[in-house]
Amino acid sequence: MNETEVHPDSTTHAGWGAGRPRLLVASATTRFVFDIPDDGVTIGSAQDAGLRLPDTDPVHAVIRHDSHDEYALDMRGPGETSANVQKSAEEERRDVEVLRTGARFTLGPWRLVFMREEFADHGRPFGGREGGEFSDQQEQPDRPDYPRRSSQARDAARQEAMAVQRDVDERRDVER
Repeated sequence: MNETEVHPDSTTHAGWGAGRPRLLVASATTRFVFDIPDDGVTIGSAQDAGLRLPDTDPVHAVIRHDSHDEYALDMRGPGETSANVQKSAEEERRDVEVLRTGARFTLGPWRLVFMREEFADHGRPFGGREGGEFSDQQEQPDRPDYPRRSSQARDAARQEAMAVQRDVDERRDVER
């Protein structure tokens, strides 16, 4: 399917990893597009970073592709995001930003914008809000069970479970 075509379904639930997730990356002197690999990417100045950017921390940010087919930004170094990550951490108990098309963040001198074709972005169907919250908009059906359909999504689910277990173990060690 040509990714610029209109998706035949009235949802934003395409196949796992569909929609060409990518970052538009810019500094004062450089601009390029970086396609995000299916398993996500580490961004920073370290030699083994998937996206190496000078003048950033060795691991400045991590984008994870989770088992629900979301791309989530975990800021490790200073920077700004288009979401209030601190508020999310306090109120919603999450310290990551789920990226939607147009989400912006900065890392040192770099400006990055997340892009993903609308048919796969899991946001609101039919082009988003028109006229206010839920105005004339049908709700989407439930998201597909990606881990059941995709081995890559199953791998992501295993990684998530291991991360949760590490967090539980770390909290238990701190409490002792």
